[in-house]
Amino acid sequence: MFDELRQHLTRRYLFSKGSHVLGTAALASLMGSRFTGAQAADGHTLGAMAPHFAPKAKRVIYLHMVGGPPQMDLFDYKPVMNDWFDKDLPESIRNGQRLTTMTSGQKRFPIAPSKYKFSQHGPNGMWLSELLPWKAKAAGDMAFIRSMHTDAINHEPAISFMQTGNQNTGRPCLGAWASYGLGSMNENLPTFVVMVAKPTNTEQVQAISARLWSSGYLPGVHAAVALRSSGDPILYINNPQGVSSEVRRKTLDGLRQLNELTAAQYGDPETRTRIEQYELAFRMQSSVPELTDVSKETEATYNLYGEAAKKPGSFANTVLLARRMMERGVRFVQIYHNNWDTHGNVAGRLPDQCRDVDQACYALIQDLKSRGMFDDTLIIWGGEFGRTIYSQGGVSKENYGRDHHPRCFTMWMAGGGTKGGAVLGETDDFSYNITKDPVSVHDFHATIQHLLGYDHERFTYQYQGLEQRLTGVLPSRVVHELLS
Repeated sequence: MFDELRQHLTRRYLFSKGSHVLGTAALASLMGSRFTGAQAADGHTLGAMAPHFAPKAKRVIYLHMVGGPPQMDLFDYKPVMNDWFDKDLPESIRNGQRLTTMTSGQKRFPIAPSKYKFSQHGPNGMWLSELLPWKAKAAGDMAFIRSMHTDAINHEPAISFMQTGNQNTGRPCLGAWASYGLGSMNENLPTFVVMVAKPTNTEQVQAISARLWSSGYLPGVHAAVALRSSGDPILYINNPQGVSSEVRRKTLDGLRQLNELTAAQYGDPETRTRIEQYELAFRMQSSVPELTDVSKETEATYNLYGEAAKKPGSFANTVLLARRMMERGVRFVQIYHNNWDTHGNVAGRLPDQCRDVDQACYALIQDLKSRGMFDDTLIIWGGEFGRTIYSQGGVSKENYGRDHHPRCFTMWMAGGGTKGGAVLGETDDFSYNITKDPVSVHDFHATIQHLLGYDHERFTYQYQGLEQRLTGVLPSRVVHELLS
């Protein structure tokens, strides 16, 4: 807040409101470099709020699987369910849980055991499905949470809750908070970037709203820049036909002068945001083409990520781009991968989904390791909720569908101060209720902010008379069991 006060109280406005003068002078004396705009030792600007303690993660790559991966088919091994095939889910297990409209009208809730084989991997024997052979190789580098739970049961509020800490849209997302706190490491690239990967299978693609990566009530400069997979990487980043860089520069100089006049008169922080975004867009005209040109990557890199990495917009391609962004100082990269909403045809869709992401996730870990970046880059993988052990519609041993399930699901993290090989949480035999070590969405957020160097209770922004924070007002904890 003090940096924003310093930046947005213009001299003209300050002296027109004489009551600010003595208070500002006293505040500057007390706050020192925080108020006067000092820079970090490496020359990079400090964020709006300096870390409370030394961060373990400097950068984040968040891989969101849109739709909700079925935990019992991938991570949460439930062999007892083989004896329950096509039997009804006991009411004592469901216990009156709220259902979606997709299955609330079903007369039965028949159990659908996973058709996939499991085996143990990593130092703590994490069970992984045969659909994830590449992740199995990296199980010792991942920290698994099998006891995530959420309050949301439908996609839009559930994704919003996972990204912003609130089921209602319009709040700052994780990436915006990271941008607000940590600031930029490269003035020629955005601090926060979003990419939407194209799944191989497009049987049931969910709508993804740009509201998920907005800055909410934080200054607009902390919103994500969306990188596209076709055409211009960023809309309108290239000059229109017949407009030279010199003309573009002259136009921006004129716009800046007009915006400076408005800023001087009103002191509106969003005017400052507009000025900064115009300037960043101009600088990105040279930095983004170099960033997105993966043609110079080695064959060894493509062998690591797989042939799909050469295909623009594929998950492997976006993950490779994320690594390039990390190298160049982007703080937070969010990648959305769609089509995990397996209400039906799990056998036909889930293998495609896993092939899209499995090797690329393994490659990202190995690639970051080889470049000395793994230990301070946090990787997050997961969806907005889990799936039900009972089948939506009919059931057979070879195919089935699964409805949304908020009571338990699995996520994993790697690098950035997490404990490789950790396995936290247990669920009942039906992968329906948590029996040990529950982790809420707000616990998860508190843990991420801790890894970035922030106490989630003190990392706040004043809005509408309240000290707003990502984790809200309900009690939440840092999950130290997952930290190295």
